[in-house]
Amino acid sequence: MKRLPVLSDMRAMILAAGLGTRLRPITDITPKPLVKVAGRALIDYCFDLLRRANIRSVVVNKHHLAAQISDYVETINDLEIAVSDETAALLETGGGVKKALSLLGETPFFVLNSDVIVLDSGESSLRKMHDLWRFEKMDALLLLHPVETAVGYAGNGDFHLDADGRLTRRRKGEGAPYLFTGIQLLNPVLFNGTPEGAFSLNLLYDRALESGRLFGLVHYGHWIHVGTPEAVIEAGDRIGRLT
Repeated sequence: MKRLPVLSDMRAMILAAGLGTRLRPITDITPKPLVKVAGRALIDYCFDLLRRANIRSVVVNKHHLAAQISDYVETINDLEIAVSDETAALLETGGGVKKALSLLGETPFFVLNSDVIVLDSGESSLRKMHDLWRFEKMDALLLLHPVETAVGYAGNGDFHLDADGRLTRRRKGEGAPYLFTGIQLLNPVLFNGTPEGAFSLNLLYDRALESGRLFGLVHYGHWIHVGTPEAVIEAGDRIGRLT
């Protein structure tokens, strides 16, 4: 049976190129991944997740206030970080990952959004995802979180989870019990035939869903959305109560 490389040999990408418009005026001078919550940059919480899983090879993309992203990642000495430069054009989530494929390799890799905070309880979620992955039936594995315990979230959820772990999207006008955390494990074959330029990773999820190869794993730690200046304060207070 074909298996993933050991975690120490895997790669990950942190999406850090967004404009963070809802966090203005903070993001007029600070890129959203570097906004401080409980005294730490948002991107640091992503680095923590990778460290816990012993993943050391990381790609970070940049666009908005790009020089600040470059300067910051240069201060991280315990990870091997490559920067994917999108200053010429913002490529959205899918286009950004596609541009970085040469840095991510030919085996499945993790992708993490830097605009939310995911705190594990117990075993590393990335390690759980790694152990759950099956080449014979998966092309995408998404980390989910229960809507009822999400902080800073006012949506109706994203997915339903079947008994076998397969995902279906919620129907329009209805709710779903799980939201997508922003953490995923993707097979690069999903990018075959994708558009050039900007596109969303939702295109890949839909492809995997149509072929029955979109799976999910539930996260039972803490998930905190940081979407507004007020949410920065709320998130900091919440983390302060957890530590």
